[in-house]
Amino acid sequence: MRKLLIVVALGTAAWFWRHHDTPPMSQPTPAPVGLDRFQPPEEEKAFACDGRTSCSQMTSCDEATFFLQHCPDVKMDGDHDGIPCERQWCGN
Repeated sequence: MRKLLIVVALGTAAWFWRHHDTPPMSQPTPAPVGLDRFQPPEEEKAFACDGRTSCSQMTSCDEATFFLQHCPDVKMDGDHDGIPCERQWCGN
């Protein structure tokens, strides 16, 4: 009987030691505040791809630049230099 108590005590101590030192099962780490999703800069929030494709439909160089960089099938950079609407909005 004494040997049985010693084995049970050692088993209990080993179980406790094993589970006490083991970290709990990993849980998903929450994303840092403000980094959980991409937020465009304030000036880009004012614009959205809405089907407009030409310079005559724009109201500023910033708007035309946004459309050129983010929207498909725009026709605002005839010489393909990355500067939209050079004659109307973004010219020097």
